[in-house]
This record gives sequence, C-alpha cells and structure tokens, in this order.
Amino acid sequence: MTGEPRAGVVGLGNMGCVLAARLARTGPVTGFDTDADRRAEAADHAVEIARDAAAVATAADVVLLSLPRPEASRSVLEEVLGALGGRGGAGLVVETSTIGPADARAAHARAAEAGVGYVDAAILSGVEQVRDGTSAFLVGGMPDDVARAEPVLRRICERVLEFAGPGTGMAAKVVNNAVAHAEMVVLAEAAALAHAEGIALDQLCHLLEQEDAGVKRPLTGRLAGRVRDGRYDGGMPTEAARKDSALALEMARAGGVPLFAMQAADSVYELALKAGLARKDYASIATLWED
Repeated sequence: MTGEPRAGVVGLGNMGCVLAARLARTGPVTGFDTDADRRAEAADHAVEIARDAAAVATAADVVLLSLPRPEASRSVLEEVLGALGGRGGAGLVVETSTIGPADARAAHARAAEAGVGYVDAAILSGVEQVRDGTSAFLVGGMPDDVARAEPVLRRICERVLEFAGPGTGMAAKVVNNAVAHAEMVVLAEAAALAHAEGIALDQLCHLLEQEDAGVKRPLTGRLAGRVRDGRYDGGMPTEAARKDSALALEMARAGGVPLFAMQAADSVYELALKAGLARKDYASIATLWED
C-alpha cells in the first residue's frame, strides 16, 4: 500500500510466519529465520526472504521480532540496531515475543542508545486468532513510537490496546495470563464442588457465563466500578462475602473436595474482617494491597 511503512519480521516460527503472512496481504514484507523450512513456508505466503536479521532491518522501516526466548530477542536486537541506527531516529523495533517487562525496558534503553524506537507489543491470544485477525496487541512504549507502530500492527489485528511506557505491554500480558491461570484453578474447584452436589458441568457453565454471575460481576461491578472509584460504602458487605466463602469450604469438606485457591481466598476475607472492612462492600479487599 502506498505510504505504508515497509515491515520486516525476524523469527518465522508458527506465530512469526502468521504475522508476516498477515502483513504480506497489504504490502511488501521481508523476513528471516535460521530454519530453512520456516523460510520456505514464509516465502509461500509472499514474504521476501532476507539473508539474515540485519538484512531484514536494512530492507524494512519497522522490524517485528517473534522469537522463542528472551535471550534470542536480545541477540537479534543487537543485529538489527546496527542497520536501523543510522536513520536519524526513523527506525523502529516492535517486540512481539513474550518477554518480561524488565527485559522490554532494558531493550528500549538499548534501542534508545542506538537512536532507534522500540515498542513492546505482546499478543493477547494464539496463532489461530492472529491468523483470523481477531487477536489484540497489548502495547507499551513512548507515545511517538507507539503511534508509528500502530498502523503496522493494525494490518495484522485491528485491536491495539495501549497501556503506558516501555514494558507495560508485556506486563499487561503477564497479568492477564496470571488471571487466566489462577481463574482456571478456581473454575476447576468450582466444577468439583458442583459435581459433588449433583450440578452438571453444562449447568455450571451456563450459570457462570451470566453477566451478573461469579465470573464477570467481580470484574465489571467491583474492579472496574468500585475499586476504580474507591467507592466501598453500600453494596455486599465483606462479612457477607466471608460467610459465603465459609459455606463453600464447609460444602467442600462435606463432599470431600480439596480446595486450594478458594481456601486461600477465604484467608483474604478473614484478614479483611480483622482490618475493619466487615461492613464495607467486599471490593474493599483491594485496599489490603494499597500499602
């Protein structure tokens, strides 16, 4: 497309090849991978193959990294900075590999030394969603760099969720995944409790997917509402939430269901009562972390 920055992708594994193929639908893309089979597959998707990572940076304005390990990203970053650094700040690296926020901040600092922009753009979901263009990028970086990266990212997936400075895109993904993995433990415990009481899994899923049920309501009604506003008067008292938690533990003991996540959550509500939050809405447990 006329006027579009030329994109490059280093790392043509499952995700990197999909990123490159999506970009190739709307403009020229240069790519490289150390694996010959991956290079051949990307070429089948109209990706122009370069001889190495530095050659990708020579051919492209914006270089996306899609690599399996943080140390691989660090190594490749050094290769591409040499080619991008002589452009008077016009070069840009977009890290899509999953790395830690500290690694992303260090990479941003290294890129800045070389006069190159750097954005961390974590991918929210998997290969299939990116292939369909339905995933999202979680983006952190300096505003000008993010603005330059956004048109390229939107050629892959329309949703680009911007956070704050360098590293916050990767931090957002880590937090999101931590929620998903912890929630999976809670849901597995809930399924076991329900089964012990004769509730079918389909029935439980139908209950929990309701807008005002246990999965969505704490997010929409509590975290996005009361916690964001610091509004803890009224609502469901913490002591009532503690009572419900105790009933769940009692039911688990009666049904022989071991609990881990729910047991730990019960301890939080016990601490909240001791902190004087009994008559506050149970969203007030968030204040236990304020210090």
